Amino acid sequence: MSVCIVGWGHTAFGKRTDADTEALTLEAARAALDDAGIGATDIDEIVVGSTGRLGEQAFPSSLPLQMDDAMRFTPSTNVENACATGSAAIHQGMNAIRSGRARLVLVVGVEKMTGASREEVASNLLKASYVKEESHIRGGFAGVFGLIAESYFQRHGDKSDALAAIAAKNHRNGAKNPLAHFRKDLGYDFCRHASEKNPQVAGPLKRTDCSPVSDGAAALVLADVETALAMPKAVIFRAAAHVNDFLPMSKRDVVLMEGCGEAWRRALDQAGLGLDDLDLVETHDCFTVAEMLEYEAMGLARRGEGADAILDGVTEPGGRLPVNPSGGLKSKGHPIGATGVSMHVMSAMQVTGSAGDIQVPGATLAGIFNMGGVSVANYCSILEPIR
Repeated sequence: MSVCIVGWGHTAFGKRTDADTEALTLEAARAALDDAGIGATDIDEIVVGSTGRLGEQAFPSSLPLQMDDAMRFTPSTNVENACATGSAAIHQGMNAIRSGRARLVLVVGVEKMTGASREEVASNLLKASYVKEESHIRGGFAGVFGLIAESYFQRHGDKSDALAAIAAKNHRNGAKNPLAHFRKDLGYDFCRHASEKNPQVAGPLKRTDCSPVSDGAAALVLADVETALAMPKAVIFRAAAHVNDFLPMSKRDVVLMEGCGEAWRRALDQAGLGLDDLDLVETHDCFTVAEMLEYEAMGLARRGEGADAILDGVTEPGGRLPVNPSGGLKSKGHPIGATGVSMHVMSAMQVTGSAGDIQVPGATLAGIFNMGGVSVANYCSILEPIR
């Protein structure tokens, strides 16, 4: 059974000192229900995506019930799958609809992170690695991706120009997104050169190569196709693929991001499409080197030539395949549980022509790639409007 998105909501991302986990959850959830034109009691099931590792509320599944006392006893589950938590929540919601258990499902991704220290963030996120072998890596996941960037540079040469171009592109895009954490066009030169305001963080990665620690929430209302066609708008999942790779980096060549490639192959096969059929992609740029490697894994560039996709303008707005017109994790922000849901919200807005200043003209097919760990949990979706 096919599943559609029929409404969405999205808070501003950033350092949200004005809102705790509950307030962020309710802001996004209420907006999604309003957007779908339904009431809280129309929801059959709720799925929350939150790691709960850094915020004040580690058990958030019943927080959406705070919207309306009449929602009491609505089944709700919290799911977690590292940085792919939001997409994992969406898949759980889709499964509820496909099973016939639910007709309308509310999915909320949320994370409150900025109250934790830099050291707490780094140590907690590194637990999404294979701790037995990788817990010694300094700098958390920045250290992990710094090592990956070094390995790639050893094979294919220094690609710092490309990483800076990716950072500059995503900040330029994010400057136009009213929901983004960072809304400033930093420019290529600032991103390319280390400075007091842009220091080296890990290996060849500078601060501008790293996504920020953010607070925020995003929400979707999912429906079966029959229900969706009676609603004001409907965006169908042409594909929704999920694959997991080995957790230890020692068991695979992490530079190849094979889990990403497999998820893309399965999604495109499900949809009966080629990459060239897509109008845009929202991809998981937790670090700029991740976006570059994802170009290669998805088939946009040959192995070792991912830099060309950005330097030749392929992934820029107006290029052959715009990537991260929202600003991506790099500029829009990366509140972990919210990220996968946010990517789907941004893409649904694009294919319905409602993305405002970040709109890709004429977009009707959007691809999404969200991952947890170093291409361990890999989710790929393709969205298209049907009304």
